[in-house]
Formats: sequence, C-alpha cells, structure tokens
Amino acid sequence: EVQLVESGGDQVQAGGSLRLSCAADGYDYSAHTYSNNCMAWFRQAPGKEREAVAAIYLGPGNTYYSDSVKERFAISRHNANAKNTVYLQMNSLKPEDTAMYYCAAGVYVADPSVGSEYSYWGRGTQVTVSS
Repeated sequence: EVQLVESGGDQVQAGGSLRLSCAADGYDYSAHTYSNNCMAWFRQAPGKEREAVAAIYLGPGNTYYSDSVKERFAISRHNANAKNTVYLQMNSLKPEDTAMYYCAAGVYVADPSVGSEYSYWGRGTQVTVSS
C-alpha cells in the first residue's frame, strides 16, 4: 500500500520561507516506464476549495505551478533506495498561503491540477503565515 507522509509545515512571518517534504512509501515510480506518474502539492484553506499548488512528473520532470505561486514556489523530486521524495520550496510567503498542504500521487495523471487524477493522498501539514 502506498503511503504519503508530509512534513515541514510551520508558522512563519510573511516574507519567510519553508520547505515541505513528502515521502512516498510502498511504490517505486522509477521502476515503471509510465511517463505520467506524477506527484503534487495541493492546499486547502478554511472555507475554501482545495487547489493545486504545484506538481512534477516523476519521469520527465515536467512541472506545473498555479499562477498564485509561480516565481515563489519550486517543486523538486528525489529518488533513492526505491523511495520517491518530493519537496516544495516556498519563498516569499504571504498570509494568503496559509492552508493545510497535502501531498498527492498518481499513476496516470493527465491534468496535474485536477485532484481526482490522483490516487494517493497524505494527511497534510499545516502552513501558517502571519503578517
């Protein structure tokens, strides 16, 4: 069974930085040839819908960013010992970035911004940005 475990959430001041990590246990994507294996970060603030933040295709390394985080966030991936880890470097944080951040993984992801494309989800890590 695939398990996604997020870490790195914290409370920071506006303008600060955080680095989120997501470790994927139980599935070695590098062992497969699917070019659309994808891992992503979504977020959900209280009273708001879940939104895609960033995504990365594990094979080719193509990335996706929402307009609200472009130029501020960077997603990357690392594969070692049959475990994939995805990072989200968040810079120039704003109060509106405050949310629960979730890691997601999917095998056949056509549109990385769509949550239903992902089969596996983590429990989330809280990011709070104060002004």
